[in-house]
Amino acid sequence: MINRFLQYLRYEKGFSSHTEMSYRTDLIQFAGFVSHDVEAFDPSTVTSDEIRAWIVLLLEEGDSPRSVNRKVSTLKSFYRFLNHSLLLNHNPTKKIVSLKTKKPLPLYFKGKEINFVSSNMLEKTFEEARDKLIIEILYQTGVRCSELIGIKDSDIDFDRKTLRVLGKRNKERLIPFGETLRNAIRKYMTLRDEAIDHPAERLITLKTGVPVYSKLIYNKVHSAFSGVSTLTQRSPHVLRHTFATTLLNNGAELNAVKELLGHSHLSATEIYTHTTFDQIQTIYKQAHPRAQKRRHP
Repeated sequence: MINRFLQYLRYEKGFSSHTEMSYRTDLIQFAGFVSHDVEAFDPSTVTSDEIRAWIVLLLEEGDSPRSVNRKVSTLKSFYRFLNHSLLLNHNPTKKIVSLKTKKPLPLYFKGKEINFVSSNMLEKTFEEARDKLIIEILYQTGVRCSELIGIKDSDIDFDRKTLRVLGKRNKERLIPFGETLRNAIRKYMTLRDEAIDHPAERLITLKTGVPVYSKLIYNKVHSAFSGVSTLTQRSPHVLRHTFATTLLNNGAELNAVKELLGHSHLSATEIYTHTTFDQIQTIYKQAHPRAQKRRHP
C-alpha cells in the first residue's frame, strides 16, 4: 500500500522525486516501528495508541516537534489516501493532534551593519547600482523577495514617493519611501536604461533586460552581509524582519507595520513585538537605577 501511495504522489499529485523520497522515508520508519518488518506492515491494524507511542519515541530520540509534526503529516496523508481510495475504512490518525511548536524569533540585522553595507557598496555600474538597490528596497520597504522581482517601473510614484506592490493572493498595497531611496532608484534606472538596448520588463533586471530571479537576490544579500553580520542566516527575509523591527523599535504602531508588510492577520506581525520587548528589557536594565544590581561595599 505504501508503494501505491507513492505512485499516487508522483503521477497524480506531481510531487518531485525528492518529496516522494521524504514521504517514503517517513512511512518506512513508521512501518518498522509498528511491525519490526516493513514487508509485513499492515496499515489496517494500526491504532492511535501506536502512533502516539511512535511520537514519544521520536521525541526521546531527539527529533524536534517540528520534525515530528512533518512525519505525522505524512502518516495522515497516507491514511487519507487509503480512505479515499476505499482501501481502508478506518483512520487511526484522526485523533492525533500536532505538537505545539515554538516559533523562532525573527532574526534582524543591526543598524550599524546595515549602515556599513550601504556605505561600502559601489554603484558606478549598472550591476553595482542594481545590487545596492536590491538591499535598499528590501530594507527600506520590507517587501518580500517575490514582490521585489515583480515590481515594474510603473509601480513607482516618484512624486508621492510610494511603491505599489502585488503581494500574496494578489493583494495590492502601497508602501511609502524616502528621498534616499527615490534618488537610488532614479540613479539605477539611468544606468539600467543605458546598459539595456530595449525597455526593461521589470525594475530589477539582468543585463539582458529580463527580471532577476530569487537565487540571485539571495546571493547578493548573503554576499553583502558576509563578514559583516554574525547571523548565520543572511537572506532577503532577514532584511524584511529588520524593516519591521526597526519601525517598531522607533515607535511605529503595530497595525501600521501590519499593513506595510502585507500581513492578513495581526498575529503574523505580533512576533516582532517579542524582539522589541527584548530590546526594551535591555534598555530598562541599563538605564533604570533600580534595575541594576547593587554593588556591595
